[in-house]
Amino acid sequence: MPELPEVETVANGVHERTHGQVIEAVWTSGKPQTFKSPPEEIAETLTGARIDKIHRVGKTIVCDLTQAEEEKAQFLIHLGMTGRLLVSEPDVPMPPHTHAVLTLSGGREIRFVDARRFGRLSVHHLAAHAEKYEGPGREPLTISVEDFIALFRGRKTPIKAALLNQSLLHGVGNIYADESLFRAGIRPRRQAGRLNRAELSKLREALTVVLKHAIQLGGSSVSDYVDADGVRGFFQLEHKVYSRTGKPCVVCGTPIKKITVGGRSTHFCPACQK
Repeated sequence: MPELPEVETVANGVHERTHGQVIEAVWTSGKPQTFKSPPEEIAETLTGARIDKIHRVGKTIVCDLTQAEEEKAQFLIHLGMTGRLLVSEPDVPMPPHTHAVLTLSGGREIRFVDARRFGRLSVHHLAAHAEKYEGPGREPLTISVEDFIALFRGRKTPIKAALLNQSLLHGVGNIYADESLFRAGIRPRRQAGRLNRAELSKLREALTVVLKHAIQLGGSSVSDYVDADGVRGFFQLEHKVYSRTGKPCVVCGTPIKKITVGGRSTHFCPACQK
């Protein structure tokens, strides 16, 4: 599943190519699993609206829209496991499993493609909701040290599971939890509430560094992920532990171990992480 860096990369790419344009027409496949809002409501909300900004909130791509009479709305895209949001010329062949096409005033199309249909499309009407969509948890790139430490105070769950809890920090997934814990020198099964202030501060710093570096490299392409132009990311070349089971640690040479934490595959160095 695309995590924060991948979603950020896609959102930035689509924004650069489409902001300021008007959505002239909307086509949807009507497949029920894909649409959190009814397809008819999505089409009605988007048609004729101007794209003001496309950005990321957690793992969700948010498209800020201005409709007729200056009414505001948001189009929310969650990529799920295999979702892709592509900006294409209209003469480019339509990929299989395309579930939504937005025709833009500039001549291009925004296409949502999702083979397994775990992604979700919905609209958020600001006339009905006083607040813009903010996601389920705190933003890991901007959270303060004090607030980060407070998130884990008294929690008995393993720190790896806590990092994946989207109601605490939204956007962090399996890859970047493993990579951050390695860089912070913390074992993934340690109880979150027993980590001291220094360890949590180091973990926050490691998480921020890893996420920002991954964004710079366009995310990690370990499965279906590509950016808005269909280009794969490069951060998978920088992975220290994720999916490196049995390979030597890049720091000490100890073979990387794979365990399960909270039902998720977890990779760590038994020597470097305490």
